[in-house]
Amino acid sequence: MGWARGRDCLNDRREEQNLVPYAEMDNTKFKLALIAKKAAEQPKLKFNALMHLLNVEYLQECFSELKNGKAPGVDRRTRESYTEEEAAQALRQMVAAMKNHSYRPQPVRRVFIPKANGKTRPLGIPTVTDKVLQLACAKILEMLFEPIFLKCSYGFRPNLNAREALKEANHMIMGRKVNWIIDADIASFFDNVNHDWMMKAVEQRIADPNLLCLIRRFLKAGAMAEGKLQATPQGAPQGGIISPILANIYLHYVLDLWFEIEEKPKLKGFAQLVRYADDFVIGAQYEQEAKQIIQDIKQRFAKFGLTLAQDKTRILEFGRFAQENRRKRGKGKPQTFDFLGFTHYCGKTGNGRFAVKVKTSGKKFSSSLKAMNLWLKAVRSKLELPEIWRMLALKLQGHYNYYGMSGNFNGINNFYCQTRKLAFKWTNRRSQKASWNWESFGKYLDKYPLPKPKLTYVIYNTW
Repeated sequence: MGWARGRDCLNDRREEQNLVPYAEMDNTKFKLALIAKKAAEQPKLKFNALMHLLNVEYLQECFSELKNGKAPGVDRRTRESYTEEEAAQALRQMVAAMKNHSYRPQPVRRVFIPKANGKTRPLGIPTVTDKVLQLACAKILEMLFEPIFLKCSYGFRPNLNAREALKEANHMIMGRKVNWIIDADIASFFDNVNHDWMMKAVEQRIADPNLLCLIRRFLKAGAMAEGKLQATPQGAPQGGIISPILANIYLHYVLDLWFEIEEKPKLKGFAQLVRYADDFVIGAQYEQEAKQIIQDIKQRFAKFGLTLAQDKTRILEFGRFAQENRRKRGKGKPQTFDFLGFTHYCGKTGNGRFAVKVKTSGKKFSSSLKAMNLWLKAVRSKLELPEIWRMLALKLQGHYNYYGMSGNFNGINNFYCQTRKLAFKWTNRRSQKASWNWESFGKYLDKYPLPKPKLTYVIYNTW
């Protein structure tokens, strides 16, 4: 089969156990808690009676967790458009359809989001009822697979986030024998997921044929674009609630587990993987082994329908000795790499010691500023000034919350200064006559200040 060998490898088989007695319990939350406990205690256990959890009570709870104001699916219904009775009736019908095996997810509504490089990213938006069922399934998958996910994975997991991944990458380079960085990019990952391999991965913990069939139907539901139905023979649509956990399951077996069980034992030097969803970097001690890792990943990915983007995947010299080693060879400064919206570069602390520094990547800064400009232009005449200011403050704070990393004060301060100029420009065009000059604008800011840039997260250790 080609899956990684080891304690959690896919070739291991354990006696399947039936959880039917749990179905006799009345409380869905209690059943879920018992399943989560057993999944954590027995990481090789496969569960073959789960479909009964998708009852009306559980789906109603999931419906209440959906947020208002989200884009509609192909039926053009939003969450807030459902009355309480309509929602209950729709969920009862859904459960009845699942019981007689006639339920079919509706196609996702495909929209295209502009990217910083001028290209677009396809998103697939499910209907509200399909979102409810996807959320219910995603919670079950998380309970079963979260206990076996490795520490190198940070994306879309409980109590983990991009900042934790950035911190781990920083600590890896600062504290371990890292001289080379593999900066990798999976080409169109969500568009190229192989459905058969995905189901084989899910089957490592789930043996319930009905739930497996439902998950496959979500993958095969199709997409509506410009009024035309498009088949989805491969891929997992971005925008679906279930897609992130499915992506983690897929990459757990295709990359994470394989790297730990099969790749690292072959190496003489240090190597570590840090992954956030489909974005990952690898630190390596030796250049030749870094090159070998790249070749092995390419071969590994080829089997599962994935490829590395040739123009975005590279090996660069990076670490505490990079600057000195490059100087001896007559090379320039160490190269930089981008990871999760930050450019990483070799720098020094105040007392002259090596440090990995970060700053907002140029692409992310430009795209964030462009988005701010378009938003201010769009709302300048639609909203009252106090409401614009309230929302602007939230947007600025959100930017600081993510990009306010140690050492990146200049980045967030520059964003604040540029945003302030945009606010002056567009609020001054709320009417044909200019509303204020810089002096009056400054007085307004004094009275109604926007949040000032502030660092919000520390990633450095004292080495």
